[in-house]
Amino acid sequence: MDSQAQIVNCMKSTITDLKLEARTDKQISNIIGLGLEEAIIALYPLIDSKLVTTIAQTYREHYLFKDKTPSPLFDGTKEVLTTLRESGYDLAVATGKSRRGLDKGLTETGLNEYFPITRCADETRSKPHPQMLEEILIDYNCDASTALMIGDSEYDLQLANNAKVDGFAVSYGVHNLIRLLKHDPVGFIDNIRQLPEWLGGCPRTKN
Repeated sequence: MDSQAQIVNCMKSTITDLKLEARTDKQISNIIGLGLEEAIIALYPLIDSKLVTTIAQTYREHYLFKDKTPSPLFDGTKEVLTTLRESGYDLAVATGKSRRGLDKGLTETGLNEYFPITRCADETRSKPHPQMLEEILIDYNCDASTALMIGDSEYDLQLANNAKVDGFAVSYGVHNLIRLLKHDPVGFIDNIRQLPEWLGGCPRTKN
């Protein structure tokens, strides 16, 4: 889902509410993919833990309840997920969102049924630490060599590298392709509809 605008708007509203030093849209977009506390510290590295907590609470109020910015699915997402599931792939989510944030997104988009296993940043270590991906591999009894981590941020690909899983880049998300390619993904696509074809040509065991 394309949640970049909503995340930026919620953080800017939080900054306004708390009268913090302004941050640009680009600065805020740069931290998308990290857990919320880690993202806040990246934006404001000199603040104390009490203010981090206050910012996080205010942001969650905007994201979960106040902000109405749409976060639509990218065109073709549900069709591609259906194709992958019917082809025997096990699907999971590893996200910097909180559990409440992810559940909200999956419910609003109708994607709950596609992802029986998910991990969020408030349940485990934030990206790029490998823990959330390692836990998903354990839950699926899946070897790292048969898994693929697909992401639109460098934190996703760093997570993949740290978990010794192949990383795969999409160029239509928060970080540009040049930045993503620095982390040695095994491939990339410019549109989610290209994913089944790429996987079909890849000698990978489906798990």
